[in-house]
Amino acid sequence: MSTPSDPRVALVTGGSGGIGAEVVSRLAADGFAVAVQYAGRAEAARSVVDAVIERGGRAIAVQADIADEHAMAAVFDRVEAEFGGIDVVVNAAGIMILGPIATFDLDALDRMHRTNIRGAFVVSQLASNRLRPGGALINLSSSQTRAQYPTYGPYVASKAAVEGLTLILARELRGKDITVNTVAPGPIATPLFLDGKDDATIEHFEKLVPLERLGMPDDVATAVSFLAGPARWVNGQTIFVNGGLA
Repeated sequence: MSTPSDPRVALVTGGSGGIGAEVVSRLAADGFAVAVQYAGRAEAARSVVDAVIERGGRAIAVQADIADEHAMAAVFDRVEAEFGGIDVVVNAAGIMILGPIATFDLDALDRMHRTNIRGAFVVSQLASNRLRPGGALINLSSSQTRAQYPTYGPYVASKAAVEGLTLILARELRGKDITVNTVAPGPIATPLFLDGKDDATIEHFEKLVPLERLGMPDDVATAVSFLAGPARWVNGQTIFVNGGLA
């Protein structure tokens, strides 16, 4: 068990880049010791960890396939051995493959859903059994579950599943003092979102948002920080972080 002098501990999946890396930076700044889970980008994960350590924080990198329950159990073991326990899990790992439902490649669907659904389920299952009292599980979804743009159908199917899973788990963990919420970002200026989009398409998305800009990873990290720390009365919710996108 932690003592008042110990830092709280966070595990961030998909922490080697994009939103995940910004979440790692923000939680470290909030005083968390942070474990950065990555699948294959070892150098990027190491850079995220080094940046935390250079600022005086504590961080480690842990490699695993998010959808492999045995590998992820080993990650939880490693984090607990290193830092003494886990207080917050942020599941930022995910992939996005776009295309119309009528012609979408089913192998691509399986690949995306393995990470986005099975991976979220594995992490949620482990977190529900391993988080310390007073902890928080935060899964990432997408505002596309509400915006419903063409070509996003297969991706939205995976993220809508994450929202449903998260909201039910919050009720199932009654009495454990663990909050479970979803953050659903809108268009965020990350490689995942920007890949394959020309300037006109990006400008189109900017104009769709009442604030007339793309979100930045820090916009999402701010919401995650809130749920990971002071927001103990927010539970079983999906929070749309999208600048007012319908």
